[in-house]
Amino acid sequence: MFELFWMGGIEFMSILTLMFLAALIFSGLSASDIFSKGLKGDEVKRRLDYVKFFGLLALVTGVLGQLIGMFMAFQAIEQIGEVSQAMLAGGLKVSSITSIYGMLIFVVTRLIWFGLHYKANK
Repeated sequence: MFELFWMGGIEFMSILTLMFLAALIFSGLSASDIFSKGLKGDEVKRRLDYVKFFGLLALVTGVLGQLIGMFMAFQAIEQIGEVSQAMLAGGLKVSSITSIYGMLIFVVTRLIWFGLHYKANK
């Protein structure tokens, strides 16, 4: 797992992890308000919007990381000239790691948001 983190690029993977942690913090605060305090107002929905925001931002950041990785890979291929298909496929595989991580964060935060939003409206 840590190998994928390093392969995906420490910069983008760290940023995505921070976004995921921020979404989890806002989820925890919202869950605390909903379950322990019984709040159902605008404050809870505003915090839930942050969860949704960070999930979407992680998705976009993951795609941006992939595009930058592909650009750098194609730039290196342009300088080298001939490359094997295996090397090209490996570069494309590595560049997609950030997109996969961003999509996973998006799906998890969207599920958390949906569950808490349903409970807050009930």
